[in-house]
Amino acid sequence: MALIRATLPVVEPGRTEIHLPHWDGIEQQHGFIHGGVVGMIADSAAGYAAMTLVPADASVLTVEYKMNLMAPAEGERLIARGEVVRAGRTLIVTRAEVLALRDGSERPCALMQQTIMVMRARPEKLDAPPVA
Repeated sequence: MALIRATLPVVEPGRTEIHLPHWDGIEQQHGFIHGGVVGMIADSAAGYAAMTLVPADASVLTVEYKMNLMAPAEGERLIARGEVVRAGRTLIVTRAEVLALRDGSERPCALMQQTIMVMRARPEKLDAPPVA
């Protein structure tokens, strides 16, 4: 997340938000935020939402997601809102909505549904950089 200048300002049980400022290093050829980056923040927001519901000695791993890019990702920033739909013992189903903030209003630009696998007794790498 540090690489793309994203922050994680909202972390609640089963819900997170990632905020991403629009800057030229993440644009595609038309000046929109690249779809790969949109997918990255959707995957991360939903994955972090799942992480809030697993035991401290566990981690999560995305096993599948489907994303619809509904509109160009253009605006001052993107907000990816991730939430848990259903938390099972082994699999967690999540969703994320990515909104483009432009001139004070939010416009949906992507919608994702995801399946997460709980990795029991397998904590995150200790040397992973923290999310700002």
